[in-house]
Amino acid sequence: MKPTCQLGRPRAFDLDKALDCALQVFWQKGYEGASLADLTKAMGINRPSLYAAFGNKEDLFRKVLDRYSSGPAAFVNAALCEPTARAVVERLLRQTVDKLGDPHKPKGCLLVQSALSCGDAANPIRKELIARRAAGFAALRKRFKRAITDGDLPTDSDPADLARYVVTISSGMAIQAVGGATRDELRRVVEIALRAWPETTARAGLTRDLPALRLAD
Repeated sequence: MKPTCQLGRPRAFDLDKALDCALQVFWQKGYEGASLADLTKAMGINRPSLYAAFGNKEDLFRKVLDRYSSGPAAFVNAALCEPTARAVVERLLRQTVDKLGDPHKPKGCLLVQSALSCGDAANPIRKELIARRAAGFAALRKRFKRAITDGDLPTDSDPADLARYVVTISSGMAIQAVGGATRDELRRVVEIALRAWPETTARAGLTRDLPALRLAD
């Protein structure tokens, strides 16, 4: 899907709209696949205007990542506020599927796709993407750790294993979406993932807690 952004003259363009157009290009083509010609054409500005407003290509991409996190991927942080760990995971995975299946957006996840296509020349960007994904993992791990303390997850749960499980499912669905997986197919993946989620004491009633998922076993 090509961005359809028409902007005014270089010195009178809308910065937010230009950034949204750059987001579409990077999302569709990845960091290295997006050329400056692609970016300036979509943003409706020339290179001097791009450099003056956003810095070089790396600077622009970092601004785009911030835009992505606060826009299309804002549901990730919102999911962490759900009252239970299971609700966190369910909202996160279901909304991931909804976003991946949006016909008005490029397929896949910006952070995943850009990381997969980064070569040695883009090592700083690769490190940036790794750091951002690590921050998302850490936020999930912290949320699950709190769930254990609250009695919302079995005491023998490993918050890091659970966070890695959720991240792996989410990233894997993004790759599957790029390969043509439909919303219905990905929703079935979510159902399987939720069935594997450890039961809490409250959900299990008088029965013994099920063992927590441990990916390393």
